[in-house]
Amino acid sequence: MLHLMTTEPVQQNGVGTQDAFQRLWTPHRMAYIQGENKPTGPEAGDGCPFCGIPALSDEDGLVVSRGERVFAVLNLYPYNGGHLMVVPYRHVADYTELDGPETLELADLTKKAMIALRKASGAHGFNIGLNQGVAAGAGIAAHLHQHIVPRWGGDSNFMPVIGHTRVLPQLLADTRAMLADAWPTD
Repeated sequence: MLHLMTTEPVQQNGVGTQDAFQRLWTPHRMAYIQGENKPTGPEAGDGCPFCGIPALSDEDGLVVSRGERVFAVLNLYPYNGGHLMVVPYRHVADYTELDGPETLELADLTKKAMIALRKASGAHGFNIGLNQGVAAGAGIAAHLHQHIVPRWGGDSNFMPVIGHTRVLPQLLADTRAMLADAWPTD
């Protein structure tokens, strides 16, 4: 059945007190809220998703690029479209635990991610960082991962600020393919 967009609000039962707001449902976020894919402990064998991703195909694991020591993967619960993470294959929690070659490759893949995001999506800027430890906001503190969040002028609109909702215009699989195609080869 084809549903046409209308300008008239549609009342849906069960959404609480009727008000002037439309509802943007994001049921896929419930998996994150309920802790799906969270490790059960600090060790690699405790269900660490970053340790399991390399065994998957690029498409299934949302891997954009693989290096010798680190890989770039889309965030399953992104802050913005194109939100990538650069992750070492080795299960380490702290930046100071990386060896020299891992540190260099993490920096190199970060640069390549920025180039690919600019090419594929015209990103105007980036938030890049490591959340070290649970107290610092790391969702998976046991396995280091650097976030690369593309930003565009005006992307801090009312949805995240007032509505506490992010609007992602593209499926993760499509974003992965787009970024993989734009990834620098040098």
